[in-house]
Amino acid sequence: MSQTEGARLFRETWIGGVHQHFPGEPKAGYVTSWDDTPQWEREAAGSVYEQVRQFIEISDGHTSRLSREQKGRFVATCWTAQMFKHFDDPKPGYVADWPDLPAWQQETDADIFEAIERSAAAVR
Repeated sequence: MSQTEGARLFRETWIGGVHQHFPGEPKAGYVTSWDDTPQWEREAAGSVYEQVRQFIEISDGHTSRLSREQKGRFVATCWTAQMFKHFDDPKPGYVADWPDLPAWQQETDADIFEAIERSAAAVR
């Protein structure tokens, strides 16, 4: 899967997770379609996809033994690094540490890792 396809997988899984885990009606920006997603966010999604994919690869697929929390934390940390890359002064919510993220976002981040894990397993 190319990095662009991986970025789309990331975004589609994010949207699915928001719809599944977000309490109430999510902000429109949380569920913006790929075509309307800003370029910086597409690039960030592609970078995080690639980091997770490489992590799975160099772990020889043994990331399956990680807990959902560990998987979600990894995605969240990679995303935070991208926010610092793309913004000089990112919003605090963009760079919040794992314990400060809402439960819906933690679950969605874990969903993203697991979606990438499944796509990597399909290639093996």
